[in-house]
Amino acid sequence: MTSSVKNAARSSRSSTPVRFLARGGFAVNGVVNAVIGIIAIGIAVSGGGSADQSGAFGAIASNPGGVIVLWVVAVALAALGLWYLVGSFFLHAEDAKKRAVKIAIDAGKGIGYLALAGTAFGFAIGSGGDSSQQSTSFTATLLSNPGGVVLIVVLGFAVCAIGIYMGHKGVTKGFEEDIRMPAGTTGKAVRILGTAGYVARGVALFIVGVLFAVAALTSDPEKATGLDGALKALAGLPFGQVLLVIVGLGFIAYGAYSVARARFAKLD
Repeated sequence: MTSSVKNAARSSRSSTPVRFLARGGFAVNGVVNAVIGIIAIGIAVSGGGSADQSGAFGAIASNPGGVIVLWVVAVALAALGLWYLVGSFFLHAEDAKKRAVKIAIDAGKGIGYLALAGTAFGFAIGSGGDSSQQSTSFTATLLSNPGGVVLIVVLGFAVCAIGIYMGHKGVTKGFEEDIRMPAGTTGKAVRILGTAGYVARGVALFIVGVLFAVAALTSDPEKATGLDGALKALAGLPFGQVLLVIVGLGFIAYGAYSVARARFAKLD
């Protein structure tokens, strides 16, 4: 990347409109996670619904003005994804390995938010799909190819590792490094929401990873049903409905934390 391109990218990333949209991305991501949490609680109570991004976007689209909201969600998430992706090129660290890890994490976040924006866009234009079916189809395609089992197992372990990382970040309050922690009661509330939210998402992602590994080892792609399948699998455990309500509340907490992050995030 030439110096002129770097300077242009750095300048655009630090501009007020881009930062405004990036903060909006945190806020709408919070709304999406809160809706997932509400759906998860609904599943625990009545057994209906799809507790994942597609379920959340479908729920938003079904309300008056929902399509307009989805367009706002798609634009804000895309802006946040680009902000992370572009920023990954400018990360610095004294240790080369730490820098590589930081670049991989931020680039991964950027790609993830862009993918989420694409899903929101699909629902906004009326062509949204079911995330669980897409996950199953993706797994079936890999299983049909040589080395597919190994790839899915590796993917499963990677998702489990992300889940452990998020859980650890919640327990150790590592998320405080991402924001300018407010003082007083507001700071205490943000800390509680962040801890509960990261732990809940960590648990859910760990189960998603386990399901991918199980699907590979049993050659059954139907077991790889993504976040919705993971939460419904949790409901099937002893006292699973209670656990699912707790995780659902955790997703709502993460949503509230993300909205707070829109205000207090470090965007340097």
